[in-house]
Formats: sequence, structure tokens, C-alpha cells
Amino acid sequence: MRPQVSLSGAHGSPTDRRLSALARHLADAHSAFSMDSQNANQTISPSPTAAFNGDSVFANVVRAPEDPILGVTVAYNKDTSPIKLNLGVGAYRTEEGKPLILNVVRRAEQMLVNDQSRVKEYLPIIGLADFNKLSAKLIFGADSPAIQENRVTTVQGLSGTGSLRVGAEFLAKHYHQRTIYIPQPTWGNHPKIFTIAGLSVKTYRYYDPSTRGLHFQGLLEDLGSAPTGAIVLLHACAHNPTGVDPTLEQWEQIRKLMRSKGLLPFFDSAYQGFASGSLDADAQAVRIFVADGGECLAAQSYAKNMGLYGERVGALSIVCRTADVASKVESQLKLVIRPMYSNPPIHGASIVATILKDRDMFHEWTIELKAMADRIITMRQKLFDALSSRGTPGDWSHIIKQIGMFTFTGLNTEQVAFMTKEYHIYMTSDGRISMAGLSSKTVPHLADAIHAAVTRIV
Repeated sequence: MRPQVSLSGAHGSPTDRRLSALARHLADAHSAFSMDSQNANQTISPSPTAAFNGDSVFANVVRAPEDPILGVTVAYNKDTSPIKLNLGVGAYRTEEGKPLILNVVRRAEQMLVNDQSRVKEYLPIIGLADFNKLSAKLIFGADSPAIQENRVTTVQGLSGTGSLRVGAEFLAKHYHQRTIYIPQPTWGNHPKIFTIAGLSVKTYRYYDPSTRGLHFQGLLEDLGSAPTGAIVLLHACAHNPTGVDPTLEQWEQIRKLMRSKGLLPFFDSAYQGFASGSLDADAQAVRIFVADGGECLAAQSYAKNMGLYGERVGALSIVCRTADVASKVESQLKLVIRPMYSNPPIHGASIVATILKDRDMFHEWTIELKAMADRIITMRQKLFDALSSRGTPGDWSHIIKQIGMFTFTGLNTEQVAFMTKEYHIYMTSDGRISMAGLSSKTVPHLADAIHAAVTRIV
């Protein structure tokens, strides 16, 4: 039924006439809507926008490709073969191929659970104070002059990735150079993190495929030609994906070159203690840069060395010239973090702080950490021996020369695809394998696959 419209003086003033016309328009619209509503098969007339014509407003979104690293696990999970082997995941596995929770981590968690005084209140923007203080000491050394002089500001981050991102956004806002040089190759997430944060990404030579080692001369040349003040990403130890690290003498040359050009070091420390089994040895590269009094950034992750992958525990430290500058830097880091994730989670950082501040627990951690590192070193030797015993063509000594979780095998994309299809072995297409995913039982299977790949596919 059409609503009655009555306006006195409809033929009076211009204002009355406009109001009368508007009322008739609204009444007609209401009537049309009512008629359509009575017919269940009818819908409201399509609108130019997708929101009103039944289509998704995201219908034009293109399906993104799988992450090249995480996508390996997706493909592995779909494979039903009983002999399948996942060497793509960057996570430690036991000899039985199972994820490992460190005994000291379980003990720390139990202590936290039993502490009835603990609450779930928000942390400060920069995170748990004890965690930050102890993380800085772990990477820079307890006797570091930078720490003693209060020239270091440390904030808790969302593992290594989040810490890198916070550092990158800070630099994009407050540093005079917006260019960062990253090694070629590097972890696949690095260029994405820095680009999205607002930095311009360039590369410097790092890996030499012909020697499967460090392209040291190329590295020096590329950094030598970088613009003054540019940021340089450096892997603190156990370079991902190659497992190739500079020697201490080479690090010293890199330091001198970078300081002479005013290049700003940004260390990514994802494997401290996990590479050699020694926390101090794996931090030497960072410490020689801090010892000269210069400035640098360091992102830490406790994913690998404490097995806290899913807890997302990390830290970003910025070493400054003076305590006053460090205080100002911290104030600006808060402004980066607050709108990003407000403040970090409490549980994982509490685990780390509990372990680092207790002498006995810290000692227990170093023993378990060395056991993980030693098992990986053993897997390297077993794989090298297996390839040698098969007479596999080529020089495979790089497997035992490289260090850390990953080995850059030198296998090409076609060989990797062959191994996946014929042997159900999964790895990234660049031939990187996680040594932590191997066991004594699976080494022969991998060696057979590599032997077949390099003899059949050149």
C-alpha cells in the first residue's frame, strides 16, 4: 500500500514544492521496494558496486603463489609416500625426525605456570625488561663497553622477522640513507621485509657457485662501491641459505671497509650458538663491530637456539654513540611498535628471561644447544661420506665446510624437481637443504637421490 503524502501548500512557495517532490520520490521508492520484497525470486536491482550485486568486493584479487619456503611443507604434506622427506623446513628435528622441545624450556615453562603471582597484563611497548637486558648481554657480551655505557637500546620483537621489520621502519623514518645492501643470495624474506618498510634494496656478491664458498673479492668490491652511509645487512653466523661464513680475518676486513665508508651494519642473528655450538663464537662478528665504538643494529631470534619457533621471541638492539642518543632512539622505536602490534607477547620472552638469568638453567641450555649443533655437524659428515662411497660426481666437500642449519648443495632446479618426483624429497628449488631434517636412517635415501640426480640430469 502506497504511503499517503500530504504537504499543505504544495503549490505554494518553492521550498514547499521541493519538499513535495522529494516526498513523492521517497514514496515511489518505498512502493517499488515493497513490491520486489514480495517476490522471493526477485533481488534488488544491481548496483555498479560489487557489494550490492552479489559478487565479492575481493573478486578481482589474484591468487598469490605459495611462499617458496613454506610452500615446500605444503607440498610435502600432500604427498602420501611413506618414504617422503622434508628438507625445506628451517626447524630442528631429532634423530627420529620429531620436533624437539628443550628440557630446560619445559622446566622454565613449568616454573612460570607454578608461579601464582604471574598475571597476563600487557607488557610495555618495548617488551619485558629482563628479556631485553639479557638479550643484549647474550649477543654483545656481558662486559661490552656499549652496554656498560648505556649506549644500547633493546626492544622485544616478534622473533627475527618482526625485529628486522621494526629496525627497517625505524631506519626508513630516521636514517639519512634509504638504501640497504643484502647478500646475494639471502633468506627469501629479507628483500620483502625491507622493501615493504620503505627501504630500497640492492645486493652485494656473497656466494660463489664455482667454489660453493664465499665470493669475498666480489663482496669487498660491491661494498666498496656502495654509496657512503648505506645500510648493509650481515648474517651474524650460519648464513642462510648457503651456510658459508667469512673467517674472523675476513670479518675484520669487512669491518674496516664498512667503517671507512660510513656504512651502517644491520646484523641478522638467527642462529647464535646453533652454528658452532658456542654462543660466544657465533657472536664474534657482531662483537668486533661493537668493539670499535661504532653504531650498528642487531636483530636476534630465539626460534632455533631455544626451539621457540611458534612463540615468536626476538629482540632488536641498536648500538649508538652515546647514552643520550640511545634514549632518543628508544623513544622513536616505541612510535614504530605502538601502531604495528602495540606490545609484544609475554610468554616466550618470560621463558627466555627465566633461562638466561639462572646460572644452572643457562648452563643446561648451552649443553642442549651444543648437542643440537653437534648432531647437525654429524649429519654433514654422514652425508659427505655417503656421497663419497657412492662415487657421486663432483666435489662435495662444501657440505662439511659449510656451517649451521642449511647446506647449499649446488643442485639445480631440474635436479631438485627430479628428486622430488622420483624420491619424494622436498627442498627449496635453489637446492638448499636443512641438515636438521636429516637422520642416520634418511641419509642413504638422500645420497641415492643426489647421486641419481647429478648422474642423470646435468
